[in-house]
This record gives sequence, structure tokens and C-alpha cells, in this order.
Amino acid sequence: MPTNVINTTEGQTIARELMIAYLNTGTSSTPVWSAIGKRVEDSSMDYDWSEETKQDILGNVHSTMKKPIITQDFDPCYLDSGDAAVTKIWDLGVKQQDAQALANQDVMVAHFYAGATATPWAERYTSSMVRPTSLGGEGGGNMEMGVSITYGGERTLGTVSKGTGGVITFTPASE
Repeated sequence: MPTNVINTTEGQTIARELMIAYLNTGTSSTPVWSAIGKRVEDSSMDYDWSEETKQDILGNVHSTMKKPIITQDFDPCYLDSGDAAVTKIWDLGVKQQDAQALANQDVMVAHFYAGATATPWAERYTSSMVRPTSLGGEGGGNMEMGVSITYGGERTLGTVSKGTGGVITFTPASE
């Protein structure tokens, strides 16, 4: 039996809010996981498998693919001083324009719908590119910032838990 099964009732669809991307707004030794995409209405992880299909001289078709490059866009994110993830991305991207830091962010995706109900499955990417893609908005509206993530670096699988006050903890799987 698979170890990371979907943990919802059979026949029941899964609420979108059960998959959340988090940016580490703390340090690598003491991570603070802040949700990315507050107020964003639609966001999906896109998987590019770099597939290639060729036909050999005998007419046989052969297909290959590589590990996926995973990207995700959050647009619009509204600027809010109480949103730690947006504040960090704005500071690194808009204020500092620190390309090296933006290309080396610690991001975790929590799949609260998969794995054991008490310890859902999660994946952590230690060197992801997190970048603002736009800044502005329409007159009379709110200040918006588009954010794009390319998940990268070492991928660590594990579990995620939500503690007191909504504190998120990632626990790497034991080898």
C-alpha cells in the first residue's frame, strides 16, 4: 500500500486550501513557515517533465522525460505588512533587488490531504527561486505584487504539523 495516500473520504473532493506553499521567513536552523498567497484566488503547481518523443527508423515511437521543473505563480498577492512572506519577497525583490537571495529561498509545500491524517505529507525545497513578477494595480484599488516560484535545490520529503497558534513545523522523513 502506498505510504502517501490521499487521506480524505472516498468520493469526496479535496478542498484547495489543503495544499499550501510556505516560505521560510526565519533562518535555516530555526525556520518560520509563512504561507504564500494569502488572498490569491487561484494558484497551481505546474510540472514541466521536459518530455521528448522520437520515432526511430523502424517506425517505433519512444518517449523520455526528466524530473520535473515545478513552478507556481501567485497573482496577485496584496501588499500587507502583516504578511511575512509577501513582506520578505517585497524586501528582497523590490527594495534590495537581491537576485542571489531570491534564487536561494527555502520553500515547503504542505499536502494536508495526503499521508496520515495526524501527520500530512510535505516536501521542502531548500534553494527555490522566489521572485516578484509585477508591482502595482489599478487606480483606486490595492497595491498588488505577482510572485513566481521555481521549486529547486535539495528536495526533502517529510511531514507537516500545525501547532498552537497555527505554527507550522516540517519534520524530515527518517531515511
